Amino acid sequence: MKHSTKIAAVAAALLSLTACGGKGDDKLGDQAEQVADNRADAMDAAAGNLTGTDRDAMKARADVTRAAGDAREEAIDDADVNAHALSNEQKAALVNGQ
Repeated sequence: MKHSTKIAAVAAALLSLTACGGKGDDKLGDQAEQVADNRADAMDAAAGNLTGTDRDAMKARADVTRAAGDAREEAIDDADVNAHALSNEQKAALVNGQ
């Protein structure tokens, strides 16, 4: 019984390391995407107060903002950024697209 418990514990540890990529870049990427989504949601809400071409333009900006957030998330993950080696200012710049 102890042997199977140890195997299960090791498997769980390996799975958690595999899921996070090991460098913390997934969390940064997710945060960057969430920031962009929040901005786009605010734009969509503002578009609800507009009409005609102004409304359409604001919705288009929201779509572009979401797409940029998705792209930033992918770029951070693909770059395999070592988030643990970054300062808080560097992390904030990545998340906010600066």
